[in-house]
Amino acid sequence: MSDLLKVEKRGSVAILTMNNPPANTWTPDSLAFLEQTIDELNADKDNYSLILASESEKFYSAGAELTRFNHDNGGEAYDFIKAFGIAFGALTNYQGVSFAAITGFAMGGGLECALACDIRIAEEHSRMALPECTVGLLPGGLGTQHLPWLIGEGWAKRMILLGEHVKADKAEQIGLVQEVVPTGKALEKALELAGKVDKQSPTSVRLCKALTMSARHRPLDSGFKFERDAFMDLWGSQDQKEGVAAFVEKRSPEWKNA
Repeated sequence: MSDLLKVEKRGSVAILTMNNPPANTWTPDSLAFLEQTIDELNADKDNYSLILASESEKFYSAGAELTRFNHDNGGEAYDFIKAFGIAFGALTNYQGVSFAAITGFAMGGGLECALACDIRIAEEHSRMALPECTVGLLPGGLGTQHLPWLIGEGWAKRMILLGEHVKADKAEQIGLVQEVVPTGKALEKALELAGKVDKQSPTSVRLCKALTMSARHRPLDSGFKFERDAFMDLWGSQDQKEGVAAFVEKRSPEWKNA
């Protein structure tokens, strides 16, 4: 499995590199491995961030191989699309900060993987699309759920219903990616941004991420109570005490992730 999805740890950062040439397609096994890896990272108090990267300049990921849907076995098709939802759901709920370092084409499940991350960096030659309707399918890795929230219903409909491909500069303009970088620089930029995560309290980041994500399905006025409750959950934690003390003492904090 390490041949299809390589795991490397650099301090508090985990790098998951897709390596299934030529197009870095996902398989049931690699999706299960992604879910398992995220579960392990969530249990690792020394891990603060995660980068989903690619070894290919041409392809970030083309999603699923269409040959896996060229049959009449509904049960097999359901199991495969369910694996996408479970794996990318786990990525969405990763407790640290996740980055997609997009190189080349991010298509279908490849883009859905990036949509499940918190921050997306794209190289200038990249192109993104959810073209499933073109082949009589639909985005089944949470694409129809994440994309409208991130870029608005109008552009989501253009990409999904019309099958439009979006270049990196347009993706940045509509908020699909947060930064465009030169070719070959996506991973470097993601690592730079991940370095900023180290300066944040991991317990604060975990709660703030959960609150931010919950705003997708909660009315604003009901969010106030959850925010205050989370503040008090944080109060008295080791990281809260350390963060304030480090500021007062004019030194760098030493986080315990507790």
